Amino acid sequence: QVQLVESGGGLVQPGGSLTLSCVASGFTFANYRMRWLRQAPGKGVEWVSQIGGNGQPTLYGAAVKGRFTISRDNAKNTVYLQMNSLKPEDTAVYYCGRVGSDYRGQGTQVTVSS
Repeated sequence: QVQLVESGGGLVQPGGSLTLSCVASGFTFANYRMRWLRQAPGKGVEWVSQIGGNGQPTLYGAAVKGRFTISRDNAKNTVYLQMNSLKPEDTAVYYCGRVGSDYRGQGTQVTVSS
């Protein structure tokens, strides 16, 4: 069955960086676009970024464009989200998902605070 396991979250100061990882299994990873979503406390799910099966194209939400970078390693069935210049408003649970489906992982908490 499809499994998505995120990792890499944590507590970071404003202006800091984190890299999230998501390991996928149960499907042919390279055949699918992947995405990152996030949900802040008390808010709905927000689309953050997505990437094509071969690494292109990459798309970003307005709130993160220029600060976050999505990438993937199909040999490792892994999608990444490099997050730079983090802001308190980036605090959320981050999920990876398979585009076009409801599949997503359990999430990893990112907290940006001094």
